[in-house]
Amino acid sequence: MTSDRKSPPFPTKEAVLDFIEQSPTAVGKREIARAFNLRGNDKIPLKQLLKELKDEGHFGRGAKQRKNNIDGRLPPVQVIELTRIDSDGELIAVPAAWEEDHPAPMIYVLPDRKSKFDLVVGDRVLAKLKRLDNKSYQGIPIRKLEAAPLKILGIYQITEEGGFVRPVDKKAKKDFILNPDYAKAAKHGELVLCEIRKGRSRKGLKEVKVVEVLGGIDSSRALSLVAIHERNIPNQFPEEVLEEAAAAKQTTLGKRTDLRDLALVTIDGADARDFDDAVWAEPDPDTEGGWHIIVAIADVAHYVRAGSPLDDEAQTRGNSTYFADRVVPMLPEALSNEWCSLKPNEDRPSMAVHMWIDADGELRKHKFVRALIRSQARLTYEEVQEALNGDPSDKTAGLLYPVLKPLKGAYDTMLKARHKRGTLELEIPEFQVVMDESGEVTDIVKRQRLDSHKLIEEFMITANVAAAIELESKQLPCMYRVHEAPDPVKIEGLADSLHGMGIKFAKGQVIRPKVLTQVLERASDLPEAKLINELILRAQSQARYDATNLGHFGLALTRYAHFTSPIRRYSDLMVHRALIKGLKLGDDGLTSDETTKFNDIAEHISATERRSAAAERDTVNRFTASFFSQKIGTIYPGKINGVHRAGLFITLDETGADGLVPMSYLPDDYYIHDEKNHSLTGRRWGREFNLGDSVMVRIFESNPITGGIALRIVEGDDDDEKNQQKPKRQGKGDHRGRRRNKVGTSSSRSPKRKNRR
Repeated sequence: MTSDRKSPPFPTKEAVLDFIEQSPTAVGKREIARAFNLRGNDKIPLKQLLKELKDEGHFGRGAKQRKNNIDGRLPPVQVIELTRIDSDGELIAVPAAWEEDHPAPMIYVLPDRKSKFDLVVGDRVLAKLKRLDNKSYQGIPIRKLEAAPLKILGIYQITEEGGFVRPVDKKAKKDFILNPDYAKAAKHGELVLCEIRKGRSRKGLKEVKVVEVLGGIDSSRALSLVAIHERNIPNQFPEEVLEEAAAAKQTTLGKRTDLRDLALVTIDGADARDFDDAVWAEPDPDTEGGWHIIVAIADVAHYVRAGSPLDDEAQTRGNSTYFADRVVPMLPEALSNEWCSLKPNEDRPSMAVHMWIDADGELRKHKFVRALIRSQARLTYEEVQEALNGDPSDKTAGLLYPVLKPLKGAYDTMLKARHKRGTLELEIPEFQVVMDESGEVTDIVKRQRLDSHKLIEEFMITANVAAAIELESKQLPCMYRVHEAPDPVKIEGLADSLHGMGIKFAKGQVIRPKVLTQVLERASDLPEAKLINELILRAQSQARYDATNLGHFGLALTRYAHFTSPIRRYSDLMVHRALIKGLKLGDDGLTSDETTKFNDIAEHISATERRSAAAERDTVNRFTASFFSQKIGTIYPGKINGVHRAGLFITLDETGADGLVPMSYLPDDYYIHDEKNHSLTGRRWGREFNLGDSVMVRIFESNPITGGIALRIVEGDDDDEKNQQKPKRQGKGDHRGRRRNKVGTSSSRSPKRKNRR
C-alpha cells in the first residue's frame, strides 16, 4: 500500500542559514535534517548543500557560524574580499563578512597567488590566513569564489502573494522580495536596479530595495542597459571629469613635426563616430620594392594627464564598450568625438610613426614623432574597396592614385611577411545586429570582410610591433599584448575532434600557428570547415595585457603591444606615455608612479576588457533572442557546434545565432552521450547526432531577457502539431532528463569566444 503523503520540500540555502543563525546552540547535519524532516536519500544533497555553504565561508565545520574565534583571531581559513592596492603595490583584503565594531584587520595577499588566480580588486576568495601581528594577516588564496552581488537587476512583478523582482541574470535561481515601501514608484513589468537588504524573509528569499527604475523592458534598447548594470560597467562620468574634458582646446604646432601637407586619410566603418588613426604610404626611393608608411594616432596623452580625474576615470573603465545601439566610451565625447578624433580638414595633434619596409614586407626601421596632422578625407571601408575594385565614387576618384593605390601596394608587400611568419589565419564569420530608428532589431547579417579591412589591420599591427621594439630598445616598461600558445590539454581535445572528422593531426607535436593554419587549409573545402575554424579558436588561450613580453601566438610575433587606439583602450595610452618619456617628446610621459604599477594596471585592464567582452556578448545574445522572439515556429538550417549531456548546441547558418536543443526535445529515443567523439546515439532507433552535422531546427522559445534560444530538431515528416507536443518523462537515468529544460536555466549559447588581438 502506497502513502499519499507528500515529502516535504528540500530546504534552500537561505532556509538552512536562517535555522543555523536562529538556533541558540551549535547545530550539525543531524539537527538540520531533523528540523527539515529529511530522511534517507535526502541527506546526500543536504551534505552537498552544507559543503557549498562552508566553501562560501558561511560557517565552520559542524558549528554555528562565528565571525571570529573567542580570542579575537580570525579562523585559519576564511572568505576574504580584495578591497584595494596600497602604495607599495600590495593587494589588501578584509574578511568578507566583517560586522564587528572595531576596524577589520588587514590581510596581505601573497603576491604569487595574486597572479595565479588572476585576482583584482573586488574579488572574493577562500584563503588560508597566517597571523603576522595583532592587526594583520597574510592571505594565501585557495580558490577564487563567485562574487556575491551587492545589487541585482531584474523585472518587477506584482502578484497575489506580493511584489517580487525576477533577476535578468540567467544564473540566478530565485526571485527577490520587494516590499511596496521600497519599490520607488516602479510599475509591474519595469526593469529595476535594486540593492540587496540584510537579513532574510520568512519565505527564504532575500529582500531588495529599488535604487533606480530603468523603465519598460519591451524595447530592445533596454537590453544593452541590462548588460551595463549586470556587469557593473561605469556609465556616468563624474562632473569633474566632464569639466576637465570640456576645457580641452585646439593644439598649436609648437615643437611638433608638421605633417599637415601629407595626404593622410582615415578609413573606418560607416557608423564610426571617432577616428583615431590615419594612414599614408609612398614607394621608398631608397629600397627597391620597399615602402615608406606613416600611421598617425590621436595624441590622447596630450589631453589626458597621468593622475588627473580624466586619467583616473579612464583607467577605471579600462576601455570603451560597444553595443549595437550605444557606446559606453572610455573618454567623454568632448575628447573621443572631438579633439581626439582625426576629423577631415581639421588640425589634430597625433603620435605618428614612420615605418620603412623592404620588398619582402619586413620592417627595416621606424621613427616615432609627435606631430600635427590634417586628415584629407574620412573614408569608409566600402568606399575604399569599391575604388580599389575599379569603381571609385566622386569622393574617392581624386584619391585613388595618389593615396589609395600606394596604400594597397604597401599592404600587398606586407602580406609577404605575414605569410612567411605563419600567422594563424582563422576564418570566423562575424554577424551584425541591424536596428531601426526606434531601436527594434530588424535583421542579423554577416559582416563583410574586405581587403580594405585587412589593409588597415596590417598597418596597425606593424605600428604596434614598432612601438614594442622601440620601448624594448629604450628599456622602458611596455604594455604588451600577449597571446600564449594553446594549453596542451585543449590541443589534445582538438586532435580528438579532428580525428573524428577524418582529419589527421598528430598528438604531441610542437604547436605553431602555421601548423594550425595548415589544418585549416586542408579542411577549407570540407563541409565542416566553419566548425573546424571554431574548434581551433576554442583551443586558443585568451589574449591579455602583461608587463612581461610573452609573445603573440596568433600573430606569430615575438613582441607586440597596443599603440593604435588610445581613445578606447587604456593600454594604448600607457604605451604612448612610455614612448613620450623614452623619446623625450614632452613632459606628459610615463610617471614613476605608473612605472611601479605596470603589472597591476595590466591585470586591471585585462579584467575590464573581459568584462566588456562579456557585456557585448550578452547583449548580442539578447538582441538575437529579441529578433527570434518574433519568429517562433520558423524553421532554419543549422549545424551542431556542441554535443552535451544537456542537449545539442546549434549554430544557425544564416545569422550565426546559437541555440540549444534540450535533450528532452530530441526525436523520441534514449540517447547515449559519447563525450570523446562528440556524439549522441539513440539506443532504440540508432539515430546519431555528431559534431558538425547539418540539421533543420524550429524556434520554439526565445527569451530576450536571458538571451536564450531553445530549438527543436525537425524531422522530414514533422508538422506543426507534432512539434508542439511535449515529450513524455522517461525513466531514471534517461539522458532526456527528468524535466523540461527551460530557456534561461540552461545556457543556450555555445562556449565560443573570439580573441581580441
